[in-house]
Parts: sequence; structure tokens; C-alpha cells
Amino acid sequence: MTTALPPDPFTPALLLIDLQVDFSPSHTNSPDPQGTLAVPSAPLTIPPILQLLSLPFPHKIFTKDSHPPNHISFASNHPPPHNVPFASFTTITHPTDPTITLSTRLWPVHCIQHSRGWEFISEIRAWLDTHPREVTAVVEKGQHPNIETYSAFRDPFPPSPSRTPITADPPLEPLLRQHNVTDVYVVGLAGDYCVKETVLHCVELGFRTWVVREGVASVDEGQEGWGEAKRRMEEAGARVVGIEGEEV
Repeated sequence: MTTALPPDPFTPALLLIDLQVDFSPSHTNSPDPQGTLAVPSAPLTIPPILQLLSLPFPHKIFTKDSHPPNHISFASNHPPPHNVPFASFTTITHPTDPTITLSTRLWPVHCIQHSRGWEFISEIRAWLDTHPREVTAVVEKGQHPNIETYSAFRDPFPPSPSRTPITADPPLEPLLRQHNVTDVYVVGLAGDYCVKETVLHCVELGFRTWVVREGVASVDEGQEGWGEAKRRMEEAGARVVGIEGEEV
């Protein structure tokens, strides 16, 4: 049986989403504390992610949720009774057009800039410490206090020629274009939120986009969470693949 050749041109990037302490539960083999917004199966993603990091991707880009203390997504920043983490929602408003609004879920306080929970998970920190030359960039998102931004590319509002979107720092799309990236392989946390929204924007921008299933954990691993995220990503044109598949 022959192995399919990659398309030409082919310049892949590995995009690792929000592998941070606050998104991971405490477990036996880790010195990290319990994350405030822990994704239950996050530890299971670390071995396959380390396996992917051992591969010769020419570009390896990490993202971080990086919130100020007054971020709009924190339930504690809202008055009762509508300030229950996971259950309550708030409205975010377009920064230049107040007629455009979106509803967004409220969360426990998490990933405050330069806090312990903002740091990378210990296994990822160890890899970064020993492979600094393999890291193309660390992209921080979610800094704007009044905008909830799941995607590593831009804010959640529809693009408009009259407005410059709020992007991550450094902006991810120009970074990928600068390095002539054609294919983006995505792993990280959480599959039903930041991974999903990043993947949808990645496809929208014209990159061939691959989600490596073993490297993704979701807040809700059921049909309403990961199942719906997978459906939307595949419907948009992304491929969800296994780590042992010929696509990786």
C-alpha cells in the first residue's frame, strides 16, 4: 500500500491551544495545582501532544488565555443572581457598533495574566525549557477586558471592512502568512470552546486545518459539547484525524 504524498506546497504548523494550569485538574504525576476551570480529561492529551511535539513540524505555536482581573467572562465580576459560573451568561457588545451584541457564558476566574494558573502545564513547561529554538511564537489572547475571545485569531464578532478586529498578541494570521504556512494541525483545550472557534476561523482564512483528536479535551465530551464542535468543524471543512493517521 502506498502512502499518500502531502500536497505541494506543504508547510505545516502545529498550533497548541491553551495548555495552561487553570485548564487542567491536579493529578498524581504533576506538581501543578487544581485548575480553576479544569477540563477533566486534559491530562490524557499530554502524551499525544508530546508525541506531536517530537515530530519535525517547522513551526510550533502555543497560545495562552491571558485575562486581566476585570475580565467580562468572570462570573465574580457580575452582580447576583446572574453570576453563577457555567450557568449564567452575559452580553458582550461590539467595540464600535453597540447594535451588535453576543451572549457569552460566565466562568470561574481563570488564567489571570502572570498568575500560577496562567502558566503552562508542567509537562509543557518542561518541553519549552528544553526546546526553546523549536518554538515559533507564544500567542496571548483574551486581554481585552470587555470582549470574550475564544479564538486564537480574533474576537467573535463578524468581520467588517470598517473595523480592525481585536486580535491575539502577536496576531496569529500574519504570523502564519509570514511563514508561508499552508496546513495547521490543532490540539489543546478546550475542544468545545477555544479549539473549535480557532479551527473555524482557521478554515475561514483559507488554511487547510487538521484537528488531532487524541490531543484535544473538551469541557463537555458528550454530543452537545465535543460532538457538536466536531460536527461544526467538519462541516466548515476541517478534518478531525487520529495521531496514527497518514495525515499527521
